[in-house]
Amino acid sequence: MKAIHGAMAVLLLLVSGLGHAESNSSMQIAITFDDLPLHNDLPPGVTRQQVAKDIIHALQAARAPKVYGFINAVHLQNDRALGEVLSDWHAAGFPLGNHTWTHASLNSVSIADYTDELLKNETTLALYSKGMAWNWFRYPYLAEGNDPEKRKAVRALLSQHGYHIAAVTMSFGDYMWNGPYARCAAEHDETAIKLLEKSYMLAVAAALRNSHQMSTALYGRDIPYVLLMHMGGFDARMLPQVLAFYNSQGVKLITLEQAQQDEVYNSDFDPALPAEPSGLEARMMARGLAVPRSDSALTSMLDNICK
Repeated sequence: MKAIHGAMAVLLLLVSGLGHAESNSSMQIAITFDDLPLHNDLPPGVTRQQVAKDIIHALQAARAPKVYGFINAVHLQNDRALGEVLSDWHAAGFPLGNHTWTHASLNSVSIADYTDELLKNETTLALYSKGMAWNWFRYPYLAEGNDPEKRKAVRALLSQHGYHIAAVTMSFGDYMWNGPYARCAAEHDETAIKLLEKSYMLAVAAALRNSHQMSTALYGRDIPYVLLMHMGGFDARMLPQVLAFYNSQGVKLITLEQAQQDEVYNSDFDPALPAEPSGLEARMMARGLAVPRSDSALTSMLDNICK
């Protein structure tokens, strides 16, 4: 009960600081999903395959075009049935991309080990991508290397192998809700789940507003955004609400390729070019501009709810 009261207090803080999401019919978003075929814990009775089917159904119902799913193929070693997630994604007309074999952070491994991680994933990508290109790569943890030489070496590797880097210019930390949801569902705590739903949607609205503000500060316009989400249980539950909210705000859904044709993504689309700061927050800081604050109380609430 103490955790619920704390969660309610966090929600009040979020609501008071949020204001209205900015409705802008020129906003365009390319939705992408990381961590196929699985992400985080699941509620009792929910399968990885059902999570994927629910996400695919929501995307199709919203007429989302060609949504990329970035894979960590190591999970298929332990459970070949998880290949159904990748098969269903492909059957829906959605392409797959490389997210390394085990979701390795470039900040934590050598260039040689990271090279193995990237190339080892390609066998599975080719197997489940018949007739579709799979030449997009997303850095796990969005970590592009903890020193300039490592970053440069991996960009050269990506360029040699014909990859584009899938950028992230909009995120609301969706992954943070998946574990708490699994816990609360296991406890059948519907009050807590409703709080998770409300806080999730507040974060969605805040991310839309913050990305708009940062893009306007940097470029004087809304760039086409690339949204990061994850293949998690709560994401599957909430995606229809997220897509309905974007529709209410006049957002147009586009493909990753369409988004990254914009000049702001030049160094991501072509890794042979010199690297630029990764993401809007990093580019804001590089120019000495204030970045919208994150709410540590929200993280604490999610860490502690249903425990």
